[in-house]
Amino acid sequence: MKILGISGGRKDSNNDAMCKEALIAAKEMGAEIEFVRLLDLDIKPCTGCTACVNSLMTGKGNMCALKDDFDWLLDKMLDADGIIFANPIFCKGAPSAFLTIRDRFGPRMDRGNNVVATKIAEETGGKAPDPRILKDKVVSYIGIGGSDWVTEFQCDSGIQALTPMWKVINNEVFPWSTAIIVDDEKVSKVHEIGKNLAEAAKDIENASYKGEEGVCPHCHSRNFFLDRESTHAVCCLCGIEGEVKIVEGRVRFEFPEEQLSHAHDTLSGKFIHADDIKKTVETTMNLRKSEEYKKRLENYKNFITSIKPEK
Repeated sequence: MKILGISGGRKDSNNDAMCKEALIAAKEMGAEIEFVRLLDLDIKPCTGCTACVNSLMTGKGNMCALKDDFDWLLDKMLDADGIIFANPIFCKGAPSAFLTIRDRFGPRMDRGNNVVATKIAEETGGKAPDPRILKDKVVSYIGIGGSDWVTEFQCDSGIQALTPMWKVINNEVFPWSTAIIVDDEKVSKVHEIGKNLAEAAKDIENASYKGEEGVCPHCHSRNFFLDRESTHAVCCLCGIEGEVKIVEGRVRFEFPEEQLSHAHDTLSGKFIHADDIKKTVETTMNLRKSEEYKKRLENYKNFITSIKPEK
Protein backbone atom coordinates (compact mmCIF):
# COMPACT_ATOMS: atom_id res chain seq x y z
CA MET A 1 0.00 0.00 0.00
CA LYS A 2 1.50 3.31 -1.13
CA ILE A 3 0.36 6.73 0.07
CA LEU A 4 1.66 9.89 -1.59
CA GLY A 5 1.52 13.21 0.24
CA ILE A 6 1.52 16.40 -1.84
CA SER A 7 1.89 19.83 -0.30
CA GLY A 8 0.92 22.95 -2.24
CA GLY A 9 2.45 25.37 0.25
CA ARG A 10 5.81 26.93 1.05
CA LYS A 11 8.71 24.86 2.37
CA ASP A 12 8.25 23.88 6.01
CA SER A 13 4.90 25.67 6.10
CA ASN A 14 1.64 24.64 7.75
CA ASN A 15 0.78 22.69 4.60
CA ASP A 16 4.02 20.72 4.65
CA ALA A 17 3.53 19.97 8.35
CA MET A 18 -0.09 18.84 8.06
CA CYS A 19 0.64 16.75 4.97
CA LYS A 20 3.38 15.03 6.96
CA GLU A 21 1.04 14.60 9.96
CA ALA A 22 -1.38 12.72 7.72
CA LEU A 23 1.52 10.66 6.34
CA ILE A 24 2.61 9.80 9.90
CA ALA A 25 -0.83 8.29 10.46
CA ALA A 26 -0.68 6.42 7.16
CA LYS A 27 2.74 5.02 8.02
CA GLU A 28 1.40 3.86 11.39
CA MET A 29 -1.23 1.95 9.40
CA GLY A 30 1.54 0.14 7.48
CA ALA A 31 1.68 2.31 4.38
CA GLU A 32 4.76 3.03 2.31
CA ILE A 33 4.87 6.82 2.07
CA GLU A 34 6.37 9.54 -0.15
CA PHE A 35 6.20 13.32 0.08
CA VAL A 36 6.26 15.92 -2.71
CA ARG A 37 6.16 19.72 -2.57
CA LEU A 38 4.47 21.22 -5.64
CA LEU A 39 6.50 24.41 -5.53
CA ASP A 40 9.69 22.37 -6.02
CA LEU A 41 8.44 21.28 -9.43
CA ASP A 42 8.36 22.96 -12.83
CA ILE A 43 4.78 22.46 -13.97
CA LYS A 44 3.49 24.64 -16.78
CA PRO A 45 -0.17 25.66 -17.19
CA CYS A 46 -2.31 23.75 -19.66
CA THR A 47 -2.58 25.59 -22.99
CA GLY A 48 -5.70 23.80 -24.19
CA CYS A 49 -3.90 22.52 -27.29
CA THR A 50 -5.91 19.22 -27.22
CA ALA A 51 -2.81 17.17 -28.11
CA CYS A 52 -3.69 14.75 -25.30
CA VAL A 53 -7.20 14.16 -26.68
CA ASN A 54 -5.89 13.69 -30.20
CA SER A 55 -3.33 11.12 -29.08
CA LEU A 56 -5.92 9.25 -27.01
CA MET A 57 -8.51 9.09 -29.77
CA THR A 58 -6.07 8.07 -32.51
CA GLY A 59 -4.50 5.11 -30.71
CA LYS A 60 -1.25 6.90 -29.88
CA GLY A 61 -1.36 6.54 -26.12
CA ASN A 62 -1.65 9.37 -23.66
CA MET A 63 0.67 12.26 -24.46
CA CYS A 64 1.08 15.91 -23.51
CA ALA A 65 2.88 18.47 -25.66
CA LEU A 66 4.35 20.23 -22.63
CA LYS A 67 7.75 19.11 -21.37
CA ASP A 68 8.16 19.68 -17.65
CA ASP A 69 7.88 17.83 -14.33
CA PHE A 70 4.21 16.94 -14.66
CA ASP A 71 4.76 13.46 -16.07
CA TRP A 72 7.16 12.72 -13.21
CA LEU A 73 4.48 13.74 -10.71
CA LEU A 74 1.78 11.90 -12.63
CA ASP A 75 3.85 8.70 -12.46
CA LYS A 76 4.11 9.10 -8.69
CA MET A 77 0.34 9.63 -8.41
CA LEU A 78 -0.51 6.68 -10.64
CA ASP A 79 1.82 4.43 -8.66
CA ALA A 80 0.12 5.29 -5.36
CA ASP A 81 -2.97 3.67 -3.88
CA GLY A 82 -3.93 6.84 -2.04
CA ILE A 83 -3.03 10.53 -2.24
CA ILE A 84 -3.21 13.31 0.34
CA PHE A 85 -3.21 16.94 -0.82
CA ALA A 86 -2.53 19.67 1.73
CA ASN A 87 -3.06 23.13 0.25
CA PRO A 88 -3.19 26.71 1.44
CA ILE A 89 -6.49 28.45 0.72
CA PHE A 90 -6.13 31.38 -1.70
CA CYS A 91 -9.07 33.65 -2.64
CA LYS A 92 -11.50 31.26 -0.89
CA GLY A 93 -10.30 28.28 -2.95
CA ALA A 94 -7.37 26.10 -3.94
CA PRO A 95 -4.04 27.75 -4.92
CA SER A 96 -2.84 28.10 -8.51
CA ALA A 97 -0.19 25.37 -8.13
CA PHE A 98 -2.92 22.84 -7.39
CA LEU A 99 -5.31 24.26 -10.00
CA THR A 100 -2.57 23.82 -12.62
CA ILE A 101 -2.37 20.13 -11.69
CA ARG A 102 -6.14 19.92 -11.95
CA ASP A 103 -6.13 21.56 -15.39
CA ARG A 104 -3.34 19.30 -16.62
CA PHE A 105 -5.46 16.28 -15.63
CA GLY A 106 -8.23 17.58 -17.91
CA PRO A 107 -9.17 15.34 -20.86
CA ARG A 108 -5.91 13.44 -20.51
CA MET A 109 -6.83 11.85 -17.18
CA ASP A 110 -10.57 11.59 -17.76
CA ARG A 111 -11.53 7.98 -17.11
CA GLY A 112 -14.18 7.97 -19.83
CA ASN A 113 -11.68 9.17 -22.44
CA ASN A 114 -9.17 6.54 -21.36
CA VAL A 115 -11.75 3.74 -21.48
CA VAL A 116 -12.60 4.75 -25.05
CA ALA A 117 -8.92 5.18 -25.97
CA THR A 118 -8.06 1.72 -24.63
CA LYS A 119 -10.78 0.19 -26.80
CA ILE A 120 -9.55 2.12 -29.86
CA ALA A 121 -5.99 0.88 -29.28
CA GLU A 122 -7.19 -2.72 -28.95
CA GLU A 123 -9.20 -2.47 -32.19
CA THR A 124 -6.49 -0.73 -34.22
CA GLY A 125 -3.37 -2.27 -32.75
CA GLY A 126 -2.32 1.15 -31.51
CA LYS A 127 -0.77 2.21 -28.22
CA ALA A 128 -3.09 2.03 -25.23
CA PRO A 129 -2.93 4.63 -22.46
CA ASP A 130 -1.26 3.71 -19.17
CA PRO A 131 -3.54 1.09 -17.56
CA ARG A 132 -2.89 2.63 -14.14
CA ILE A 133 -5.15 5.53 -15.17
CA LEU A 134 -8.10 3.13 -14.99
CA LYS A 135 -7.08 1.87 -11.56
CA ASP A 136 -9.29 2.87 -8.64
CA LYS A 137 -7.65 5.18 -6.14
CA VAL A 138 -8.54 7.07 -2.96
CA VAL A 139 -7.73 10.71 -2.26
CA SER A 140 -8.15 13.23 0.56
CA TYR A 141 -7.85 17.01 0.58
CA ILE A 142 -6.78 19.29 3.41
CA GLY A 143 -7.28 23.05 3.03
CA ILE A 144 -5.64 25.43 5.50
CA GLY A 145 -6.91 28.99 5.66
CA GLY A 146 -5.96 32.06 7.64
CA SER A 147 -9.56 33.32 7.92
CA ASP A 148 -13.10 32.18 7.19
CA TRP A 149 -12.74 32.82 3.43
CA VAL A 150 -12.76 29.12 2.53
CA THR A 151 -16.04 28.44 0.69
CA GLU A 152 -14.64 27.45 -2.72
CA PHE A 153 -11.93 25.06 -1.57
CA GLN A 154 -13.87 21.81 -1.32
CA CYS A 155 -15.41 22.21 -4.77
CA ASP A 156 -12.04 23.21 -6.30
CA SER A 157 -10.48 20.09 -4.82
CA GLY A 158 -13.26 17.65 -5.66
CA ILE A 159 -13.16 18.54 -9.35
CA GLN A 160 -9.62 17.13 -9.47
CA ALA A 161 -10.84 13.74 -8.23
CA LEU A 162 -13.86 13.83 -10.51
CA THR A 163 -11.75 13.59 -13.69
CA PRO A 164 -10.14 10.16 -13.04
CA MET A 165 -13.05 9.05 -10.79
CA TRP A 166 -10.94 8.73 -7.67
CA LYS A 167 -12.84 8.14 -4.43
CA VAL A 168 -12.76 11.12 -2.06
CA ILE A 169 -12.37 9.98 1.55
CA ASN A 170 -12.00 13.36 3.26
CA ASN A 171 -12.29 16.90 1.90
CA GLU A 172 -11.72 19.14 4.90
CA VAL A 173 -11.20 22.86 5.37
CA PHE A 174 -9.49 24.36 8.41
CA PRO A 175 -10.40 28.06 8.69
CA TRP A 176 -8.56 30.40 11.07
CA SER A 177 -5.61 27.98 11.09
CA THR A 178 -2.47 30.10 10.96
CA ALA A 179 -1.38 28.37 14.18
CA ILE A 180 -2.58 24.89 13.20
CA ILE A 181 0.75 23.23 14.05
CA VAL A 182 0.18 23.91 17.76
CA ASP A 183 -3.58 23.33 17.71
CA ASP A 184 -3.86 19.81 19.12
CA GLU A 185 -7.51 19.38 18.14
CA LYS A 186 -6.85 20.24 14.49
CA VAL A 187 -3.65 18.21 14.35
CA SER A 188 -5.61 15.24 15.70
CA LYS A 189 -8.22 15.73 12.97
CA VAL A 190 -5.51 15.77 10.29
CA HIS A 191 -4.05 12.58 11.81
CA GLU A 192 -7.49 10.99 11.52
CA ILE A 193 -7.65 12.02 7.84
CA GLY A 194 -4.38 10.19 7.22
CA LYS A 195 -5.67 7.12 9.04
CA ASN A 196 -8.94 7.19 7.10
CA LEU A 197 -7.08 7.32 3.80
CA ALA A 198 -4.78 4.43 4.67
CA GLU A 199 -7.73 2.29 5.77
CA ALA A 200 -9.55 3.13 2.54
CA ALA A 201 -6.47 2.27 0.46
CA LYS A 202 -6.48 -1.25 1.92
CA ASP A 203 -9.94 -1.92 0.45
CA ILE A 204 -10.59 0.67 -2.24
CA GLU A 205 -13.59 -1.14 -3.69
CA ASN A 206 -15.52 -0.78 -0.42
CA ALA A 207 -14.07 2.58 0.62
CA SER A 208 -16.47 5.42 1.36
CA TYR A 209 -16.51 9.11 2.19
CA LYS A 210 -15.60 9.83 5.83
CA GLY A 211 -15.92 13.61 5.94
CA GLU A 212 -18.71 15.89 7.07
CA GLU A 213 -21.97 15.41 5.16
CA GLY A 214 -22.50 18.07 2.49
CA VAL A 215 -25.66 19.39 0.86
CA CYS A 216 -25.47 17.29 -2.32
CA PRO A 217 -26.24 13.72 -1.18
CA HIS A 218 -24.18 12.33 -4.06
CA CYS A 219 -20.86 14.21 -3.89
CA HIS A 220 -21.26 16.19 -0.63
CA SER A 221 -20.72 19.54 -2.34
CA ARG A 222 -22.08 22.72 -0.75
CA ASN A 223 -21.69 24.79 -3.92
CA PHE A 224 -24.63 25.17 -6.32
CA PHE A 225 -25.61 27.13 -9.43
CA LEU A 226 -29.05 28.49 -8.55
CA ASP A 227 -31.93 29.45 -10.82
CA ARG A 228 -33.11 32.92 -9.85
CA GLU A 229 -36.68 32.23 -10.96
CA SER A 230 -37.24 28.83 -9.34
CA THR A 231 -35.88 26.25 -6.90
CA HIS A 232 -33.97 24.48 -9.70
CA ALA A 233 -30.27 24.04 -8.96
CA VAL A 234 -27.19 22.36 -10.41
CA CYS A 235 -24.47 20.95 -8.17
CA CYS A 236 -21.27 22.79 -9.09
CA LEU A 237 -19.19 19.66 -8.48
CA CYS A 238 -21.01 16.58 -9.81
CA GLY A 239 -23.37 18.45 -12.16
CA ILE A 240 -26.54 16.75 -10.92
CA GLU A 241 -29.67 18.83 -11.48
CA GLY A 242 -32.46 18.96 -8.91
CA GLU A 243 -34.39 21.16 -6.52
CA VAL A 244 -33.24 23.05 -3.45
CA LYS A 245 -35.77 22.82 -0.63
CA ILE A 246 -36.07 23.71 3.03
CA VAL A 247 -37.17 20.67 5.03
CA GLU A 248 -37.65 21.05 8.78
CA GLY A 249 -35.50 24.16 8.76
CA ARG A 250 -32.61 22.52 6.88
CA VAL A 251 -31.44 22.87 3.30
CA ARG A 252 -32.04 19.81 1.14
CA PHE A 253 -31.02 19.10 -2.44
CA GLU A 254 -33.31 16.54 -4.07
CA PHE A 255 -33.01 15.08 -7.55
CA PRO A 256 -34.60 12.32 -9.63
CA GLU A 257 -32.70 9.03 -9.58
CA GLU A 258 -32.05 9.13 -13.34
CA GLN A 259 -29.82 12.16 -12.77
CA LEU A 260 -27.18 9.82 -11.31
CA SER A 261 -26.43 8.51 -14.81
CA HIS A 262 -25.59 12.11 -15.83
CA ALA A 263 -23.31 12.84 -12.88
CA HIS A 264 -19.87 14.02 -13.92
CA ASP A 265 -18.12 11.54 -11.65
CA THR A 266 -19.80 8.48 -13.18
CA LEU A 267 -18.69 6.63 -16.28
CA SER A 268 -22.12 7.03 -17.90
CA GLY A 269 -21.97 10.78 -17.27
CA LYS A 270 -18.50 10.96 -18.77
CA PHE A 271 -19.64 9.15 -21.92
CA ILE A 272 -22.50 11.65 -22.28
CA HIS A 273 -20.00 14.48 -21.95
CA ALA A 274 -17.64 12.85 -24.46
CA ASP A 275 -20.47 12.64 -27.02
CA ASP A 276 -21.28 16.31 -26.41
CA ILE A 277 -17.65 17.31 -26.94
CA LYS A 278 -17.46 15.20 -30.09
CA LYS A 279 -20.42 17.11 -31.52
CA THR A 280 -18.82 20.40 -30.51
CA VAL A 281 -15.53 19.50 -32.20
CA GLU A 282 -17.31 18.44 -35.39
CA THR A 283 -19.28 21.71 -35.43
CA THR A 284 -16.11 23.72 -34.87
CA MET A 285 -14.17 21.90 -37.61
CA ASN A 286 -16.94 22.49 -40.13
CA LEU A 287 -17.28 26.11 -39.07
CA ARG A 288 -13.59 26.80 -39.58
CA LYS A 289 -13.93 25.78 -43.21
CA SER A 290 -16.53 28.46 -43.91
CA GLU A 291 -15.55 31.74 -45.55
CA GLU A 292 -17.61 33.74 -43.06
CA TYR A 293 -15.63 32.30 -40.14
CA LYS A 294 -12.29 32.92 -41.87
CA LYS A 295 -13.28 36.49 -42.68
CA ARG A 296 -14.36 37.32 -39.13
CA LEU A 297 -11.30 35.72 -37.59
CA GLU A 298 -9.03 37.64 -39.95
CA ASN A 299 -10.71 40.88 -38.92
CA TYR A 300 -10.00 40.18 -35.25
CA LYS A 301 -6.40 39.19 -36.00
CA ASN A 302 -5.80 42.43 -37.88
CA PHE A 303 -7.58 44.68 -35.38
CA ILE A 304 -4.86 44.59 -32.72
CA THR A 305 -1.87 42.44 -31.80
CA SER A 306 -0.67 41.50 -28.33
CA ILE A 307 2.16 43.39 -26.71
CA LYS A 308 5.08 41.68 -25.02
CA PRO A 309 7.76 42.83 -22.62
CA GLU A 310 11.14 43.65 -24.13
CA LYS A 311 13.82 41.07 -23.46
